[in-house]
Amino acid sequence: MQRIRLAPDYEISRVIRGGWQMSSGHSDARSGDPVADMTAFADAGITTFDCADIYTGVEEMIGRFRRHYRDLRGSEALGRIKVHTKYVPDLDILPRIQKADVERVIDQSLRRLGLERLDLVQFHWWDYAAPRWREAALWLEELRRAGKIHKVSGTNFDTDHMLEIVQAGVPLTTMQVQYSLLDRRPERRMAKAAAERGVAFLCYGTVAGGFLGDRWLGVAEPAEPLENRSLVKYKLIIDDLGGWDLFQALLRALRQVADRHGSDIATVASAAMLDRPGVAAVIVGARNRDHLAANLAISDIALTKADHAQIAGALAGARDLEGDVYTLERDRHGRHGTIMKYNLNKGTA
Repeated sequence: MQRIRLAPDYEISRVIRGGWQMSSGHSDARSGDPVADMTAFADAGITTFDCADIYTGVEEMIGRFRRHYRDLRGSEALGRIKVHTKYVPDLDILPRIQKADVERVIDQSLRRLGLERLDLVQFHWWDYAAPRWREAALWLEELRRAGKIHKVSGTNFDTDHMLEIVQAGVPLTTMQVQYSLLDRRPERRMAKAAAERGVAFLCYGTVAGGFLGDRWLGVAEPAEPLENRSLVKYKLIIDDLGGWDLFQALLRALRQVADRHGSDIATVASAAMLDRPGVAAVIVGARNRDHLAANLAISDIALTKADHAQIAGALAGARDLEGDVYTLERDRHGRHGTIMKYNLNKGTA
């Protein structure tokens, strides 16, 4: 597994195990033993785990895994494990948020994860019209300086707001963005601005909730209702990009590339994003270790210029998605925003 140093004192695996699918809020049922599954990932070299304060039950689950891994492999091995969580204040609290509210949730994450200092906290803010996002970012920076957080980062901010946070004095380490072969909005403005300020990308959605996989090759366009909210979310992206026929052309191209590498569509789709400038890591969703071998292969595949050209050719007729990073999703009355859940931290802030 490839590793990357985001700062002189901070190194992660280039494939990150995502935690959303382990949440009790995800419609897919959990399967297997999550602690044993995470142990298998860590032993194989995927030592970075992504979660959030609003992923119900996941921080506690990772906390149990950390204790188990320390007992099983020792403190030195545990030191290689990095846990990236998020701070996602509820939409309802944004107009009246105080530093005490921020610190309360950070302290809760510390307790759940069993950490004295959070490795990396990714800050999300639902509504720019609620004006205290800058103050909230600065409060997180104060908590970093107080020793409760090692690295402050962001998720789903657009370019202008990312720059304002950095210029306000918050040294962002990473920005977690939805970035895939289907969604290239980060390339429009943010990639250049982030590179100039030393902010690396952590990419989610690289397999579009599973749509970028062999399961969907040659399949008729699915009718509603779809299996889960992730598929609903990424089907909207497919529609906006150009529709099902264009998507099938992309899958055929990815299948041909995968054949040349003895791989599969999902692995190639994620590997392609690791080659993008500024991308430090991709986040893979996994309920268990069934796809561990394929996840490991993401950082092994060396795509050629011809591979990338074939993929680009399949997307030549694609439409550009509207706006900057997360612009579509911020319209709470639009097609992309109406499926979001905005108040999942109730009782904690």
